[in-house]
Amino acid sequence: MSAHGDDAAGLHNQGYDVLLATLPARARRERTLPELDGKRAPWESSMQATCECLSWHGSLDNLERREAEDELGETIYHQFPVRARSALVTAHALLDRGVMTPEELEARMRAVRERFARQ
Repeated sequence: MSAHGDDAAGLHNQGYDVLLATLPARARRERTLPELDGKRAPWESSMQATCECLSWHGSLDNLERREAEDELGETIYHQFPVRARSALVTAHALLDRGVMTPEELEARMRAVRERFARQ
């Protein structure tokens, strides 16, 4: 990941605003084991399966992603809930690798939000 060690302010010029903007104003990071040990949401299983597929196809190695989750989760994305890290770090990696642009990611995120709003 090219932004390891950078702080969030340094990311604004690198196109990561789309990820940083996903943090709700009242969000807080889990602080206790019971908070972390709750039932997983369906999207978390889907996200894990997506990460496994990316690794299997050689696009994003699982070990590399997990190390990035640890590093970026304690620095850039430290305010985000722990369970959101896989999604954030995966998107971060895809941006770093030029697989998608911030504008493409933002458009996809908007489409998903619109789909959920219709349900």
